[in-house]
Amino acid sequence: MKTIVKAAALVLAPMTAMALTAVPAAAQTKSGLAVVDLEEAVAKSTAFTTAMTQMQTTYKPQLDQLTTRRSAIEADLKTKNDALQAAYKAAGNKPTPAIETQYQQLQQAQQTGQAELQRLTQPVALARAYVEQQIVDKLDDALKAATAKTKSEIVFKKAATESFGAGADITPAVITELNALVPSVSITPPAGWQPGGQGQGQAAAAAPATPAQAPKSR
Repeated sequence: MKTIVKAAALVLAPMTAMALTAVPAAAQTKSGLAVVDLEEAVAKSTAFTTAMTQMQTTYKPQLDQLTTRRSAIEADLKTKNDALQAAYKAAGNKPTPAIETQYQQLQQAQQTGQAELQRLTQPVALARAYVEQQIVDKLDDALKAATAKTKSEIVFKKAATESFGAGADITPAVITELNALVPSVSITPPAGWQPGGQGQGQAAAAAPATPAQAPKSR
């Protein structure tokens, strides 16, 4: 039975600054067919990578608190889980009312810990969503410009394409256009701002913790 909490991993992982590579000037696609990875374009844009670096400093207190609480919650859940397993073994691998109570307490601790981590994650997750939204707002214009400059007539999603030549990938061209359209962004959301205006980002602020599992008899 594993009860290691994984909440907030989606927020902490992207905080590592991404390495930038030189983006070549847009070249004409030979066949008029092209592929693109728009998520990659956003993630490798200057505005996004710079914002992620800035967030490491601006949100350091929140990130440090999140790391500390996550470690404490994981340790507490492990202790409760070990105690539950020991009690179950002592009872001859048979469920008892006392063991059921321990299990329910473990589940409650897990849910409480996950809720706390989600709450601590929200400021950072919201800031990241705001950064992405500012860039995504210019993504369509960047794609159109890159498509025109590379003389691409049909553009496919890179992930949905079995194979393609290096010259068919216009993602670098989209990055170039994004860098020109939105060279920098703010990492501080306006008061009351929510992703898409509906607060969808909160659901993704923390990854769900692994559900507590009841001991199983052999």
